Amino acid sequence: MNNLLYYIIYSWMYLHALMPFRMLYILSDVLYFGVYKVVGYRLKVVRRNLAASFPEKTPQERKTLEREFYHHFCDYFVETIKLLHISDQEMEKRMQFDNVQLVKDLMKDGNSVLMFLGHYCNWEWIPSINLHFKGENRILGEIYKPLKNKAMDDLFLKIRSRFGSLAIAKQETLRVIVRMRKEKKQTLIGFMADQTPSLANIHYWSTFLNQDTPVFTGVERIAKQTGFAVVYLDMQKVKRGYYTATVRLITDDPQAEPEYKITETYVRAMEKTILRHPAYWLWTHKRWKRTREQVEAAQKK
Repeated sequence: MNNLLYYIIYSWMYLHALMPFRMLYILSDVLYFGVYKVVGYRLKVVRRNLAASFPEKTPQERKTLEREFYHHFCDYFVETIKLLHISDQEMEKRMQFDNVQLVKDLMKDGNSVLMFLGHYCNWEWIPSINLHFKGENRILGEIYKPLKNKAMDDLFLKIRSRFGSLAIAKQETLRVIVRMRKEKKQTLIGFMADQTPSLANIHYWSTFLNQDTPVFTGVERIAKQTGFAVVYLDMQKVKRGYYTATVRLITDDPQAEPEYKITETYVRAMEKTILRHPAYWLWTHKRWKRTREQVEAAQKK
């Protein structure tokens, strides 16, 4: 049954992927009307997040942000579909990376690199950074959380591996990294670290977008255990269907950094990226679903 569902969804998406971008953006505009105006997908969550993050903005200013977010969210969806049928040349033109040489320099001595990412702009296009490492004996991977629906999970794995990157299930992260380190394989591994950690993994809090926020510290822990360098990918939307992403160094000596300094540096960098143009972040996520008091009470049980 899952196989049948997979092929039905894949066929539908592939047919749409054959469309040129200008037609896909017409589809996006139609989706915007349905997702935002008719269904109001997670509209209460978006409004609550925007109000708490930007209390200084007027209701009209937040309304403008809200509309811009849903327009971009629908663009993200059709752009992700397009990954099923897009040439490397087209991808390199639309998704440009700056300072990739930094990663290559960090890897010169046989080291590996951990990359902080965020749900900003179109994060599904980020694995195309692999195009900058053609012919090099390096493994590029991205940590992902498996979807409950197997058909959809298989489909997104296919999309995310479009440029040859390795998709690593969240629960397998440490095991895979340890194995690759033992095999002396150089890796660049991306972590989407801007969403809510699981209850057991909440060890650090920071002020993020005007709110007391639990922050994922797994990247820092892995970096300190392995000595891997840490970078941040700062993404920007140039115009519809065109993005740039700049690699920025966080540390090349994680074991020398004070506790939580790496994590806090990421939080500040991610916040700066979002504040530059807030509409391109994933506001539908229930990022602040637990208060510090609720977490502390639950962790004591």
